[in-house]
Amino acid sequence: MKILVVEDEPKLNKGLVTGLQNRGYAVDFAFDGEEGEKMARVNDYDLLILDMMMPKRDGLEVCRSLRAFGVQTPILFLTARDSVEDKVMGLDLGADDYLVKPFSFEELVARIRTLLRRPTQTTTDLFMLDDLQLDTRSQTVKIKKKQLDLTLREYGILEYLLRNKGNLVTREDLLTHVWDRFFDSFSNVVDVHLKNLRKKLPSVYAKRIQTVWGKGYRLV
Repeated sequence: MKILVVEDEPKLNKGLVTGLQNRGYAVDFAFDGEEGEKMARVNDYDLLILDMMMPKRDGLEVCRSLRAFGVQTPILFLTARDSVEDKVMGLDLGADDYLVKPFSFEELVARIRTLLRRPTQTTTDLFMLDDLQLDTRSQTVKIKKKQLDLTLREYGILEYLLRNKGNLVTREDLLTHVWDRFFDSFSNVVDVHLKNLRKKLPSVYAKRIQTVWGKGYRLV
């Protein structure tokens, strides 16, 4: 899943990006509201993390503008303001959640998981495919209690396929939601990682990731 972090404080921005990448998320970042809004308008993110107070355009302005533009991506505010009025204002403008600084990184990750569940109406952190179980809390994949040793990219591909089970998933979809914006779009990086994922899965599961020639993949 792909997240955009918009935070003007360099140390916090870097910490958030690195921490989320280590949890398996693809992460883009910006340091001001103006740049962040432009990126959110042209890229397909699964979640936006906005600092409420930023240079050029603050988080409230960005949120208002994106919702008016038609962007429905879940928005999580980071704010040093803890007044009820500020929280209500952010939610009224279309934000989905907020977190008051300083905060625990584990709480941030928990809030992210909750927000990412909403679009697909998933009520659990587990995705099942017969005896295969993917747990988004621990970021583990098990088959009959035996854990598979997957890389972060392989895990990300499998999670996205499970979230979209039965639907066509294009290579562009996977690049958008599993990789950050610095990937080489002309490489065969998706095919290589998906080939490796298939090798690690028992054949009965590997065969269920069907290649739709010229279009992408479908998990059946």
